[in-house]
Amino acid sequence: MDIFETGFRHLFRVQSNVWRDDRGSFQETFKEASFRIATGLNLSFVQDNESVSVKGVLRGMHAQKPPRSQGKLIRVVQGAIQDVVVDLRKSEPTFGHWKSFDLKQGDGQMIYVPEGFAHGFLALEENTIVNYKCTNYYDKASEIHLNPFDTQLAIAWKNEVTVQSEKDSEGRPFAEFGNLFF
Repeated sequence: MDIFETGFRHLFRVQSNVWRDDRGSFQETFKEASFRIATGLNLSFVQDNESVSVKGVLRGMHAQKPPRSQGKLIRVVQGAIQDVVVDLRKSEPTFGHWKSFDLKQGDGQMIYVPEGFAHGFLALEENTIVNYKCTNYYDKASEIHLNPFDTQLAIAWKNEVTVQSEKDSEGRPFAEFGNLFF
């Protein structure tokens, strides 16, 4: 497992090894000790989530307010996504900035999104399956929804968004989230 910095504190791109042969492939998707040594983070994942999306589905931008904030390790099991994060940590020089990653099945790429970020993704292929490990339990009362089309953020989505949940389409502007995170 190789860990790469992204220019945002504690936001990492993770590259796991994928071994292929005539049977198919094998991938070690997480190894706590290696992750801890490479990132300096001592994390405990308590919940795994998985979503299946059709092409054009936008899920996000989501976060949970402290003290229920979540870190997430994101990977694509099938298909491909544009994964986007927005830094909501007011004390960081990257506050209000976003970053995009392309993740696809079989490439061994993952993204670790720390607490204090809004996260979302756009499914680029039919039947895209995304799995993510979370450092805290889902808490509906703590959930916030950031508008993925906020003009202040100007996120460059790669494809047309054709499906979005009602709660995601009612996401709030970035300006309303300036004091939630450290």
